[in-house]
Amino acid sequence: MRVDFNVPLEKKSGTIAVRDDRRLRAVLPSLELLQQAKAKIILISHLGRPNGRVVPELSLAPVAQYLNEKLHRPVTFVADCAGPLTQAAVREQAPGSILLLENLRFYPEETADSAQFAKKLAQLADVYVNEAFSNAHRAHASMVGVTKFLPSLAGLALAEEVATLTNLIHKPKRPFVVVLGGAKISDKVAALTNLARIADLVLIGGAIANNFLSAEGFEIYRSLVEEASNKGAGDYVAVARQLIVEHKTEKILKDTYIPLPKLLYPIDVIAAPNLDTTDVSKLKTIDLSHDMADHPEKSKLQYFDIGPKTRQLYSELLAGAGTIFWNGPMGVWENPLFAAGTKTVAQAIVASHATTVLGGGDTIAAAHHFHVEHKFTSVSAAGGAALKFLGGEPLPGLQPLLIPT
Repeated sequence: MRVDFNVPLEKKSGTIAVRDDRRLRAVLPSLELLQQAKAKIILISHLGRPNGRVVPELSLAPVAQYLNEKLHRPVTFVADCAGPLTQAAVREQAPGSILLLENLRFYPEETADSAQFAKKLAQLADVYVNEAFSNAHRAHASMVGVTKFLPSLAGLALAEEVATLTNLIHKPKRPFVVVLGGAKISDKVAALTNLARIADLVLIGGAIANNFLSAEGFEIYRSLVEEASNKGAGDYVAVARQLIVEHKTEKILKDTYIPLPKLLYPIDVIAAPNLDTTDVSKLKTIDLSHDMADHPEKSKLQYFDIGPKTRQLYSELLAGAGTIFWNGPMGVWENPLFAAGTKTVAQAIVASHATTVLGGGDTIAAAHHFHVEHKFTSVSAAGGAALKFLGGEPLPGLQPLLIPT
């Protein structure tokens, strides 16, 4: 079973421990089902980016220990992936027992999708189960190569995640409101483009909003605007401008009579000289509708959160939603001075009567910080894979699992 145990670790009393077990808990239903059937279970996963080298700090041994001690799921750790040590452990394995193999990415063959490495993994088992949706956008040996040698099935969690995202695209309860934030628009261009066609309303925040503000001619001073690495500066501003043009005639009615654009970005922002600012007196609330006159002190400002008017507007619009998908914080919420936007939006989403889907690691961390994570209808830790799926891109890890039609 290919799982995603790429979990955050932390040092405690000199030992490495699991900080967040969400991805471990996600596979427990599949493990329980297989154990009831007396299957011998071999778990394979990656952890971090060791780049084909053995990095002791990225060993999966602490994960095995956590499964044993905290989740009461007896697991035997094997400090190997496809060599003699693993083969011996599999031969001695009892029905219903679980092995967890060492980090796949300690082997350069994994990310190279080596057929030879995939075959070695496949020779350990009779059936392959994929429970790693969050890695489904990677054409790696454990995601794609193994499926060429074994009957391949979707795990329960993977199937549920695909069903949830498919429903977002094809049959959301309307109005369907998308909330997109975060720092990098490049990761979300395809999803933003596709969801803008499907959704009734898109609420934009975070540094992504700077691209739209710049495209509309607003001054953003020193605020972050992502530059395309291979096409030169300004490309993502052009993307934002194109999206604005495509959807400029589409409107949503607020209070049944006030027309608003389908793509909404902040009408006011919280600005400061830098993101580490701790002095409240250095914060400025800039109303983008009339505070744009140039002053020398403004040239040093950056936008780090949505402002109070935007918070109120977004909250009112979210209250009437039928379905909400949220990916990306509204500001630099890790600094308490810039946390109000993300907190307000998070609370507005869970206070609504909508079907709510939370996506992406940074967004989950923010929701957890504000104690609302458990109130979402569905939580997806598969940030990159989920956004590519919502963008309409075929995922290499899913293709072998599809039933031909």
